[in-house]
Order: sequence, then C-alpha cells, then structure tokens
Amino acid sequence: MALMDKTGAAATVRKEADRFTVAVERKPVGLTEFVDRGEQRIFPHTQVDDAFEGRGLASIVIGEALAETKAEGLRIVPVCPTVAAYVEKHPEYADVVDKPTLKILESLRRG
Repeated sequence: MALMDKTGAAATVRKEADRFTVAVERKPVGLTEFVDRGEQRIFPHTQVDDAFEGRGLASIVIGEALAETKAEGLRIVPVCPTVAAYVEKHPEYADVVDKPTLKILESLRRG
C-alpha cells in the first residue's frame, strides 16, 4: 500500500539503525528516533521539518514504526509526546505499550 500525506504526495518510510525516517519525493523530511533496550523499543523524539508540518507525516512515520515494532515482537515505550498521543488514539497498540518509567527516562539522559 502506498503511503500518502494529506496533500496526496507519496511518502516513504525507512528503518535505520536508531530511527525511522519519512521522505517525500525521496527527500528526508522527518523522523522518529528509537532506542532498543531488551524487549522494549523506546521512542524519545519525533520531528518533521517545519516546511512539511500539517501534512500528517509524523503520523505516517510513527504508524509505520509502531507497526514494525509490534511485528518484531517488541514493546513500545512512548517517551515522545507525539508517539504517546498516537498510541492513545490507536487502541490496537494498547497490549504492547509500556509506560515510561523513571529508570527508562534516566537511562535516556545518560545515553
């Protein structure tokens, strides 16, 4: 299934070592970062270039990232407020979401 943003432009999502990126017309315009810790995939940050805001690209990249995470059998830890809002609106992820703990937040600060 082709991914389309709200303007009808084709979008592609690619998994990299520590992030999923979203591109429009092969130009990377956004990302959601992740850190794998054991059976959890922690999502600390999501961003989309200002020129592409409002086109639904954050939802596209997060949706693809969470679908792949669930398919890989990992649990989702939404530290990023945008990822947290996405999982609240999509109950199909409720069974694989862990709330961020103080230990997780501290580990992110330490790197």
